[in-house]
Amino acid sequence: MATILAVLMYVSYIPQIINNLQGDYSNPIQPLVAAVNCTFWSIYAYFKMDRDWPVFWANIPGVFFGLAAFITALHV
Repeated sequence: MATILAVLMYVSYIPQIINNLQGDYSNPIQPLVAAVNCTFWSIYAYFKMDRDWPVFWANIPGVFFGLAAFITALHV
């Protein structure tokens, strides 16, 4: 259940990304920090002795959606 909720939490960046692309920019700091956090959790889960797949798969969407929200919020 926690894995599903974590994935939903990061998928919820989609409306923010859409708003960023339409010119209604949000603050880029939070999604960047989320992406970095998810990256470290994914690395940890993948490289530990007994891979922790639920933790890995719960954080992978956060890497991609967090980076997408960050990049689209940069006003570039």
